[in-house]
Amino acid sequence: MITRLFKFHGGIKPDAHKHESAGAPIQRAPLPSRLIVPLRQSTRATARCIVEVGQQVLKGQRIGEPEGFLGTAVHAPTSGTVIDFGRYTMAHASGLETRCVVIQPDGEDRWIEHAPFDAEAAGREATLAWLRDCGLVGLGGATFPSHVKLGKGSGVDTLILNGAECEPWITCDDRLMRERADGILAGARILYRLIGARELVIGIEDNKPEAIEAMRAAAQRAGDAVRIQPVPALYPAGGEKQLIRVLTGIEIPYGKLGADYGVQCFNVGTAHAVYRAIAHGEPLVSRIVTLTGNVARPGNWEVLIGTPIDELLPLAEPRPDTNRYLMGGPMMGFALPRLDVPVVKGSNCIISASPTLLPPPPPEQPCIRCTECAKACPAELQPFELYWFSRSKNFGKAQEYHLFDCIECGCCAYVCPSHIPLVDYYRFAKSEIWARERDKAAADQARERFEFRNYRQEREKEEKAAKLAAKAAETRAKLSSEAGEPAAGAAAAPAETEDPKKALIAAALARAQAQKAESQPRNTDNLSPETQAEIAQIEARRKAQAGDTPPPADGAVATDTPAPAETEGSPRP
Repeated sequence: MITRLFKFHGGIKPDAHKHESAGAPIQRAPLPSRLIVPLRQSTRATARCIVEVGQQVLKGQRIGEPEGFLGTAVHAPTSGTVIDFGRYTMAHASGLETRCVVIQPDGEDRWIEHAPFDAEAAGREATLAWLRDCGLVGLGGATFPSHVKLGKGSGVDTLILNGAECEPWITCDDRLMRERADGILAGARILYRLIGARELVIGIEDNKPEAIEAMRAAAQRAGDAVRIQPVPALYPAGGEKQLIRVLTGIEIPYGKLGADYGVQCFNVGTAHAVYRAIAHGEPLVSRIVTLTGNVARPGNWEVLIGTPIDELLPLAEPRPDTNRYLMGGPMMGFALPRLDVPVVKGSNCIISASPTLLPPPPPEQPCIRCTECAKACPAELQPFELYWFSRSKNFGKAQEYHLFDCIECGCCAYVCPSHIPLVDYYRFAKSEIWARERDKAAADQARERFEFRNYRQEREKEEKAAKLAAKAAETRAKLSSEAGEPAAGAAAAPAETEDPKKALIAAALARAQAQKAESQPRNTDNLSPETQAEIAQIEARRKAQAGDTPPPADGAVATDTPAPAETEGSPRP
């Protein structure tokens, strides 16, 4: 059992702003006028659409088949009619589009036939497939497929449920632990069995006393041997590697994962979704979203996946001076490119921002190398060096300084006295490296195709030459056998070594010799008189055509005696 807590490097303590929405219980959001359900719920994989425009669907019906190892299914969030299938702007800072299924609700919210899944009888592999088909992904923000994260059922000793929720303003996990603690623990037991762990720990920041008490009470009711562990409220204590360090003392090195060291983390929201999928047979079609910031009614709402943000915001009543909206927290979130983007499985908070509440950052100043960013970095990187390499586009050096170990928590930018948006530079460098790797992979694939094409053409050329050489050799052997002489060059080098042009010439010469041999007069001594006469007539006609002598009369036999010369006055025939 864990008996003490540890510390991670760096971290900051920004204003939490939890009280604005933490006291508001979870409410169910009303049905929107339409649902825009992306088939890509994460950056790792997408789903294949299996419905058509005009088709009637029920709540929980599968509308997207998982593709690839990291794929998960996508389901209809409510009953209604599919009215479109096309590209719509996704909830991402880039403002790019992705393929979406648009559903017009019928207002009935009718479920498909669903029943509990017997995980004990089905076995581990069937249970993982069931979670994949229910669309289970991590609800902490990364949306990593849960069936993949559960591993092989061995090698993990400690299962950690992440209830830290360290980022300011967000309270959806806090309210979930207060109101649905029994379901979270039930899901944790399922994950515990599937992953083959020997210890279960739930880490919750100590600024959530009500959630801590609710989880302890649920554990006592269930009689589970689970440790509910409060952790100091220090951002980003909710990061996977940081929480593992605090609870176990294990420091995950660069390029490694917690599972490599016998520890695995799941979000409390994911555990509750697993419970609903197993105990009730319900796919993941909704999640808890915090609406807060510059609003009159901050709160927490259970929202259907695909609900447009502009139909969700009136529930919180944004104030008139709101100038932008953030999805996620102020540290790791991003400004929404437009308000008709849908809620996805990774959407945990919508913050209405104003110039007073979240003022724009001051102008960027030159870096003074104060190293404050390095002191605050929880990943123990050197942010100022990464900044210089990213800015100068020296991406190779940035990778040497472990750019991809940056969790983009924003601590470095928060403490920077020069107000440099450091995380933006890191995101730029990562995207450029990914783009170059994609281009390189495409170029490598094109080169391989070109080299294989050349190889195929050379192989076909060699096969053709070998066939021609073999045919020429066969022709020579045939002619030699007819003439009763040994084949010229029969003991020469193998046919496949001959020049194809020479083989063609040799074959043509052989054919010409064969035709000439056939045209030569044969010995007629042993033939019958009739046959000799017929041959004589053919020869005579051939000579007549050549202008030598007129053809003989029928029945006459041509002889070699020359005709008498014509004399003056002799009669013409």
